[in-house]
Amino acid sequence: MTPGLRAGRAALAASFLLQGVTFALLVTCIPEIQDRYGLSDALLPLFLAAVPVLAGVGSIASERLVRRTGARAVLRVVQPAVCATLAATGLGDTLWQLALALGAFGLLVGALDASMNMLGVGLQHRYGRSVMLGFHAAFSLGGILGAAVAGLGAHDDLGLPVLFGTAAAVIAPLVLLAGGFPRPPAGGTPDAGTAELGDAVREAAEAAARTIPWRPLLPLCLAMAFAYIADASVSNYSVKYLTDGLDSPEDIAKLSYLGYMVAMLFGRALGDRAVQHWGAVPVVRGGAALAALGFAVAAAAPGAWAGIAGFTVLGLGICAIIPQVFAAGGRLFPADSDAAVARLNLFNYVGFLVGSPLVGALADASSYRWALLAPMLLVLAVLPLADRFAPAPAAPAPARAVLRDQV
Repeated sequence: MTPGLRAGRAALAASFLLQGVTFALLVTCIPEIQDRYGLSDALLPLFLAAVPVLAGVGSIASERLVRRTGARAVLRVVQPAVCATLAATGLGDTLWQLALALGAFGLLVGALDASMNMLGVGLQHRYGRSVMLGFHAAFSLGGILGAAVAGLGAHDDLGLPVLFGTAAAVIAPLVLLAGGFPRPPAGGTPDAGTAELGDAVREAAEAAARTIPWRPLLPLCLAMAFAYIADASVSNYSVKYLTDGLDSPEDIAKLSYLGYMVAMLFGRALGDRAVQHWGAVPVVRGGAALAALGFAVAAAAPGAWAGIAGFTVLGLGICAIIPQVFAAGGRLFPADSDAAVARLNLFNYVGFLVGSPLVGALADASSYRWALLAPMLLVLAVLPLADRFAPAPAAPAPARAVLRDQV
C-alpha cells in the first residue's frame, strides 16, 4: 500500500466521522426543531420523509458531477455545504425556512453519501480486502460524539442557533482540511499523491457498471431495507419518543441515540470475529432477534432509562445485519462484488424513505409505543431470510484427486 492510498483512507475515515457528528446533531435535536418552528406531529413525518427522497435525488445527480470533476472534488465542496445547512436549520423560525434548510440538507447529504461511498469502494477495490466497515465504524464514532454534544447543549440550554452554528463553524474547517489529503509527495506533481486513488475509483466504477441479475439479490435487498427501516426509526424518533412518550428531560433523551451508536460501534468492532467463530447465518439470526428484543424493551419501557437500554440493545442487533448484507452480496458475485454492493446500497434509501413516515403515521394515529412494533415486526422478517447469508458450498474435488488422496 502506497503512502497516497493510506493517506486517502485516513482522510476518508475523517470525512465519515465528521459526517456522523453532523447527522447525529440534526436527528437528536428533532424535538427542539419542532418547538422552534412550531412543526406539528402530523407534519413531522412529511418533513422527515422529504430528506431521504431528496438524498436519493442528490445521489443520482452527483454521479454526473463525479464523472466530470471526480469524487474527491465533489466531497470537498459538498461536505462544507452540509455544515452550512446544519447552521441554517438552527437559524430560521418559519416552516418555509425549515423546508428550505432540510431540503438542501437532503440533496447535499445524498451527494455526500454517494461521493464518500464511491471513494470507499474505490479504496477497497485497490486494497483488495474489506475496508468499508472501518469507514462506517468511523461514522458510528462520529454519531456518538454528535449525540454527546447535543446532550450537553440541551443540558446547558444553548439553543439551536448556538449549538448548530458553533458545530458548523468547527466541523467545516476540519472537513476542508481532510479534503486536502492525500497531499503530493515532496517534489511530486499536484496529482501525484492522488493518482492511485483516482485510478481505484475509476476501476470500481467500471466494475459497478457491469450488469448482474437482480433476482439473487432480492432477499438481501429486503434484509437491507428492513434493517434501515429500523435504523431510521431510531434516528428520527428515539429522542422524541423519550421526550413525548416517556416524559424524559431533553438531555437524558439524547442518550437513546448515543447508546444506539455506541452499541453499533461496539458491534462493528467485534462483528467480523463473531462471523468467523459462529458463521454468518447464526450472527444474522441472532442480530435480528436481538434487534426485535430491543424494540420490544423500548416499546414497553416504563421510563427513560429502560427506553435507552432498549435502543442500545437494538443497535447491537442491527449492526450485525447490515455489514453481512454487503458481504453476502459480494459472495454471490465475487467477480462483480462492487456492482452488488452498489445495488444493495440503494436499499438504505428505501429503508429511510419507508421508516420515517411509517413510524410517524402510526404514532400520530395511536402512540409511539405501538408505532415501534411495526419496525420490530419487519426486523423479525429478516429471520427467514438468514439462510441467504450462508457462504456458497465449496466445489467438489475432482474424482482423480479424491482417488489419489485415498491411495
